[in-house]
Amino acid sequence: MDKFRMMFQFLQSNQESFMNGIWGIMALASAQMYSAFEFTCPCMPEYNYTYGIGLLIIPSVWFFLIGFVLNNKVSVLTEEWKRPTGERSKDPTILRYMFCSITQRSLIAPAVWVSVTLMDGKSFLCAFSVNLDIEKFGNYSLLTGMSETEKLRLLARIPCKDLFEHQEVRVAASRYIKCISQACGWMFLLMMTLTAFLIRAIRPCFTQAAFLKTKYWSHYIDIERKMFDDTCKEHAKSFAKVCIHQYFENISGEMRTMHNHGSSKDGSDDEDEDNKRSDEDKLLGIRAQDDMNKVLWNWHASKPALALRKEQMDGEDNGKRSGGDNGAANGFAMGRTHEVERREWAVYYSKIGGLRLRGRAEGKESCEAKRLVT
Repeated sequence: MDKFRMMFQFLQSNQESFMNGIWGIMALASAQMYSAFEFTCPCMPEYNYTYGIGLLIIPSVWFFLIGFVLNNKVSVLTEEWKRPTGERSKDPTILRYMFCSITQRSLIAPAVWVSVTLMDGKSFLCAFSVNLDIEKFGNYSLLTGMSETEKLRLLARIPCKDLFEHQEVRVAASRYIKCISQACGWMFLLMMTLTAFLIRAIRPCFTQAAFLKTKYWSHYIDIERKMFDDTCKEHAKSFAKVCIHQYFENISGEMRTMHNHGSSKDGSDDEDEDNKRSDEDKLLGIRAQDDMNKVLWNWHASKPALALRKEQMDGEDNGKRSGGDNGAANGFAMGRTHEVERREWAVYYSKIGGLRLRGRAEGKESCEAKRLVT
């Protein structure tokens, strides 16, 4: 269990990097699954370019939007952006930081898709086969006597094995275009890597205080929303539990009244009372539907200001002072002890004459006895 707990804590502390890696692996797996199927090009000059470029762009946009949909911080960002100002002001820098963080994670899957697709080269071949100069591959008599429309139709059939008759020319042209596609893929990866490196390297050159402030309050907004949801769930659970208990108590009371049965109490009633008190405490004084609706509306319309109340701070100071005073009175103040004269009282009985003696020791065992006649 300790190993699983340590692993869970590690994943929780590195949640952002872990989710980025998982999302990139999913995009890579989807690209490999797509490449496992047979690529079908229209082999028509009117649709080759649209199909090839669409295959490169449309899945990338889909992955990008899915990244926004699956990210829980999008709803947090939208709520913070559209909420009324109320007692808490809105900082645009925090909103920009949250948006950049979401966008950064959502761009991983499209980047992986574009890279894998360019490395494969099939969509690039389908899109740009009509722009190929086929005379570069040595067969000069292939296009002789053809009109411009017939040339475009012939070049559009290069991605299709069954429709292009000259296989040697087709293989050479396919390799040529795929080499260009792979070069574009490596250039794309290089640009993405350089961009990420520059972002990481340039960020410390700016003011770190502003960055830490925006990072702190963006985390605060996320954590505040999670804790508010957890508190609402706990309150709803306690509210439903108390409501059901009261319903059954009323029903059982009516049934006992009808049958004239006395109520018998046993030891389990104490435990029930304790559970009821704990559920009552979790209600936080909100015991009606209208009150809860008002609380939720006030939370949305006017969130409290980000400042602790002075009474709590004064209470903490008073607690510290009282703790120090108590410590000083007991001989423990600021980690030091004081020599305080101890007084001890002893009560003992004498077997002779039925006397009871009470002694008080002060200092070095000086005793004073008082005789009390029993």
